[in-house]
Amino acid sequence: KMAAAAGAAAGLWSEVNRCGQNGDFARALKSVNKILQINKDDVTALQCKVVCLIQNGNFKEALGVINTHTKVLTSDVIAFEKAYCEYRLNRIESALKTIQSASQQTDKLKELYGQVLYRLERYDDCLAAYRDLIRNSQDEYEEERKTNLSAVVAAQSTWEKVVPEDLGLREATYELCYNSACALIGQGKLNEAMKKLQKAEELCRQSLSEDSDVTEEDIEAELAIIHGQMAYIMQLQGRTEDALQLYNQIIKLKPTDVGLLAVIANNIITINKDQNVFDSKKKVKLTNAEGVEHKLSKKQLQAIEFNKALLAMYTNQADQCRKLSASLQSQSPEHLLPVLIQAAQLCREKQHAKAVGLLQDFADQHPANAAEIKLTMAQLKIAQGSVTKACMILRSIEELQHKPGMVSALVTMYSHEEDIDSAIEVFTQAIQWYQQHQASQTRGPKSPVHLSLIREAANFKLKHGRKKEAISDLEELWKQNPKDVHTLAQLISAYSLVDPEKAKVLSKHLPSSDTMSLKVDVDALENSHGATYVRKKAAKLTGDNQQKEQGQGEVKKKKKKKKGKLPKNYDPKVTPDPERWLPMRERSYYRGRKKGKKKDQVGKGTQGSTTTGSELDASRTASSPPTSPRPGSGAAVSAASNVIPPRHQKPAGAPATKKKQQQKKKKGAKGGW
Repeated sequence: KMAAAAGAAAGLWSEVNRCGQNGDFARALKSVNKILQINKDDVTALQCKVVCLIQNGNFKEALGVINTHTKVLTSDVIAFEKAYCEYRLNRIESALKTIQSASQQTDKLKELYGQVLYRLERYDDCLAAYRDLIRNSQDEYEEERKTNLSAVVAAQSTWEKVVPEDLGLREATYELCYNSACALIGQGKLNEAMKKLQKAEELCRQSLSEDSDVTEEDIEAELAIIHGQMAYIMQLQGRTEDALQLYNQIIKLKPTDVGLLAVIANNIITINKDQNVFDSKKKVKLTNAEGVEHKLSKKQLQAIEFNKALLAMYTNQADQCRKLSASLQSQSPEHLLPVLIQAAQLCREKQHAKAVGLLQDFADQHPANAAEIKLTMAQLKIAQGSVTKACMILRSIEELQHKPGMVSALVTMYSHEEDIDSAIEVFTQAIQWYQQHQASQTRGPKSPVHLSLIREAANFKLKHGRKKEAISDLEELWKQNPKDVHTLAQLISAYSLVDPEKAKVLSKHLPSSDTMSLKVDVDALENSHGATYVRKKAAKLTGDNQQKEQGQGEVKKKKKKKKGKLPKNYDPKVTPDPERWLPMRERSYYRGRKKGKKKDQVGKGTQGSTTTGSELDASRTASSPPTSPRPGSGAAVSAASNVIPPRHQKPAGAPATKKKQQQKKKKGAKGGW
């Protein structure tokens, strides 16, 4: 029996060997299982079973076999297979421990170690690992290692803002060109990056077109990631329409890379912002696809979550927005965006005071990020109209007090509030900061920013009538540049109010009129377009020139003059009324409207009603008390009465005009039978 079993096992091993060479690992697995039925602890058979399961993509089952037979499959025997299964199952930390616990670091383990470090975003260690591999390996996988090395450099440039070093890699493949472009994007060299991507696209087409089995659709699918990066550059350059078009083209291809789809969907959402939210809600589903979290870096995933929170805010999903932003804050307590999103949501709910309190608490807990938070708080105060409080918040940001932008903003805001003293105080503090800072470093000439602040302070004081206070600033400026005539003139003007004698002494430093004469071509100046126009308007014309210009003017008028239309009842024998162009009220013969009886006798009742004799009596005035209508008089209202029927009454202070009454009469006239 033992001989028969040995013979059967030998035959099965031959089958396993043949299937392995042919790549038929499913049949090989069946033969291995038969061998294990004969000897369940056969180490070689167990190893072969694990390899077959890995080749068939059954990583979980392969890991189960390894963990079940730990006594037989020790770490020295099966370390690589175990680490690889953990890596493929996205158990990256476990894979790292398995690699580090192996007694012997084989080349395969070193290759896998580099991949694990990349996934863990430990780029410095990963770079060192790949450099060691390239230095100590010589086989057909050298190009792949160089590609991985360039990918690490690109990741450092993009996520850690590290200036990449020149690796001296020959960019002969589209993968190397693509990684090089990503590194350039990280440095902000967008135009160069676009050229690299175009080269990568060309190399990719050349490489894939050589294979007759590859279709055009396969090429476009491979180019999707390159086109996605091109669209990203367009978006960074402000070409949002072009970027959006290219993004949508990639989505229509339905690429299998869920990471690529998630990034493109996120970028489209950032373009849409608070517009086209329906499209954004559809695109956000692509970011929730299974496996996305294993394809993207931590910063990419974080950016997607931030945009989800913002989208929830834009779509008025307040509870969802708060939930997402709170989750983000718990993951990254020191990050600014979650608390800013929460504050923005509170502002949308008109809870500005609560938003400011939330920001203040964050600023107290995280002083390193207080500057940006306080800028937001100041913006909220300005939106509420509390400009003075906003100024107080801005002045509490010590690291920005001396910045020209901050000084300009504070001075503008204080000027708006007419608080000139506080504005001058801002200038003074900023100038003192530069004086102390410069004194601690060098005693040379003042920096351009320092001099610019002094100049602005002096101009501000002069503008607001503080000439006495401007003198010290002007003297400092003139001391730095004694040839500055403009500053000297300002200084003399300021001293003229304080110390006239000093002003006279300083005026001696002014250059003479001869040295200040400008070389101006008077004829050219007078013949210029602007000067000619002014001269023609202002000059007095005499003699022949006057007649000539008048004649020219008459010719021009005759050309423009059009023959007017005469009225139908025009009589050439009758002299026209010289006051016909004046309004009737302004004519000399206007005597006002005649208030005759006809007006008083106009019936105001319903159509067909009659008026009584007493109602036509002119002796009855508007001041007389109203009487009850006689029987048979209907609903007629006295023409002399000021009482308007209720359905025609207007609110107090808006009496009916004569024009509207006339219009009503006209409408009534049109309604006859």
